[in-house]
Amino acid sequence: MNHDVQPALDALRHARAEATGTLRDLIRIPSVGGTAAESEIVHHVAGLLRAEGVEIDLWPIPVAELSARPDFPGMEVGRDEAWGLVARLPGVDPEAPALMFNGHLDVVPPGDPATWSVDPWSGEIRDGHAYGRGACDMKGGFVAALSAFLALHRTGTRPRGDLLLAAVVGEEDGGLGTYATLARGWRAGACVITEPTAQDVLAANGGALTFRLRVPGLAAHACARTSGVSAVEKFQLIFPVLRALEASRNRTVDPMMRRWDIAYPLEVGTVRSGDWASTVPDLLIAEGRFGVALDEPVAEARAAFESTVAEACAADPWLKEHPVTVEWWGGQFASGRCPSGTDLVQRVVSTHARVHGGPAPEVVGAPYGSDLRLLTAAGIPAVQYGPGVGYGHCPDERVSLDQVHACAETLLHLAVNDS
Repeated sequence: MNHDVQPALDALRHARAEATGTLRDLIRIPSVGGTAAESEIVHHVAGLLRAEGVEIDLWPIPVAELSARPDFPGMEVGRDEAWGLVARLPGVDPEAPALMFNGHLDVVPPGDPATWSVDPWSGEIRDGHAYGRGACDMKGGFVAALSAFLALHRTGTRPRGDLLLAAVVGEEDGGLGTYATLARGWRAGACVITEPTAQDVLAANGGALTFRLRVPGLAAHACARTSGVSAVEKFQLIFPVLRALEASRNRTVDPMMRRWDIAYPLEVGTVRSGDWASTVPDLLIAEGRFGVALDEPVAEARAAFESTVAEACAADPWLKEHPVTVEWWGGQFASGRCPSGTDLVQRVVSTHARVHGGPAPEVVGAPYGSDLRLLTAAGIPAVQYGPGVGYGHCPDERVSLDQVHACAETLLHLAVNDS
C-alpha cells in the first residue's frame, strides 16, 4: 500500500455514516429531469463542497444556445434552466493529466408510488441498502465519488494530476450536463463514470435513439368502420417488422456485448391513438428507443430503421399511399467505446482487485446509452464503474451501502495512482 494514501483511506472509512447520510439527503431531493429539483440538487451539492473549502465551478448552462448546436445529444423534457458543477482538487504536477469522476444527479420519475414498498423519496435504509428513486441510478455512485474526493481533500492528500468531480444533469434524456461540461472547456486524461455496474468495468455502450412513428388512418363512424382505416390495425403491421429488425441486428454482436440476451434492444414504450371511443382512429403515434450497435454510425442506424419501416409500408396498399413517418427526437445516444490505446480499463480492474481481493472485475459493454460516448468523442478515455445494478428505473430502487463504500475506496486509490 502506498503510505501516502493511508490518512485519506482512514478518513474515508471514518466518514461512512456521513456518506450514508449524504446519500439519503440526495435521494430525498426529487431531482426528476426538467423539474426545479434538478437544479436544486446541484446547488445542494455545491453547498456541501463550498462548506469544505473545495474549489468549484458552478455555472448556469445556456440551454437554448447549446440545444441549437448540430451535435447536441438531445433532450426529452423541457428545461428553463440547468446548472453545471465541477469541483477541482489540484494535483502535485500541473503537467500531469487530470482524472475526472463523473456522475449524474437527475433521475427518472418514480411511477406509481403504490408499486413501491417505501416512499420513493424517503432514502430509507433497510437490510444494508438505501432505497428510493435514484439510489442506484446513480446517486449511490455519485456519493462514492464525492466521498473519495472529500477524503483526499480533507487530509491534504494530493494526487499527481488534478482530480475533477463533475456533477451533471440531463443524463437520462440525452446528456445535457456532460455536454455542457465539455462545452465549458473541462477536460481530463481519463474519466470514471460511477454508473451502477456492480463494480464490473463497463468499457463500451450501445447507443439508443428515441423515435416517433406517425401511423395514418382514415376516420369514420365506428358503426360504419369498414368505410374508414384504423391506424391501430395499420400499426399492427409495423410492430412485428420492428421486432424482426431487432432480431436481425442481434444475431451477431460484438464480444463485449455477449453478456446480454439482447445487446441492442428495440422497444416501443408509448402508443397513443384516437380521440373518440366510437370513431375509427385516424392517427396512431408510437414512441420508442432503437439500439445502436457498437461502432455503428448513428446515420447508418437511422437509415436501417427508416428503410425497414418504408419496406413494411410498401407491402400494404393503404400505407403505400399513406406511409408511416419517422421522427428522431429526444435523447440521441450514439454508441461509445473506451479506446484501446489507454490503460484506464486495466488501471480500474487492477486497482479494484488489489484493494478488495477476490476475482477481478469483468470488462463488458452495456446495452444502454450513457455519457461515456460524449466523453470518448471528446478524446477522454472513459469507463463506467460503480455500485449497484439492476434496480434502476423500477419500484423499490435501491443500492448496497457496502458497494457504495467499496467503490469509494477503489476510486480513492485510483486517484492517487496507487495501482
